[in-house]
Amino acid sequence: MPNTSRLFFALWPDDETRQALARLSQSIPATEFKWVQPHNLHVTLVFLGQVDNDAELLIKQSVADINAQPFTLTFDSLSYWSRPKILCLTCLQPAPEAAVLLASALAAAAENCGLQTDIRPYTPHITLARHARYLPEVKIEPIVWRAEAFCLIESCSEPDGIRYQVIQQWPFIQPPTNPEQ
Repeated sequence: MPNTSRLFFALWPDDETRQALARLSQSIPATEFKWVQPHNLHVTLVFLGQVDNDAELLIKQSVADINAQPFTLTFDSLSYWSRPKILCLTCLQPAPEAAVLLASALAAAAENCGLQTDIRPYTPHITLARHARYLPEVKIEPIVWRAEAFCLIESCSEPDGIRYQVIQQWPFIQPPTNPEQ
């Protein structure tokens, strides 16, 4: 059996956003939840699953030409999803068109490489805790996430748990600036 890696495309936070997310997680009074470590916080775009080396190379090549514009996501709602038993941050407003287009383009690229992806509509979220059993009653301050690149991430098993590792990053196209403004 060829070597495989568990991969997904995601938005990866800058240090300031990661620190804000960590502070938020620490402020929620639910000790029985399994909290996602700050170094693993991200926004999944497309989950790929187990991918062999040849398919990984093919998917990297196929997404190289994806042109995306920077966009902003405002995570302003704490949500509990009972089926996966997760506590996550979500956006009250619908996802910006640029985010939905990016997720769709990545899913199409994956499918063109023979990989199956989730067919549900794209819903940006940040998983804060697993094994959650309820929605804590806590007021949160919105966290604004400025997306300027997407990444291919590998889920690596380590003795102390899972660690997400950035494999490759693709920056978005920056819109031209108008010097007269």
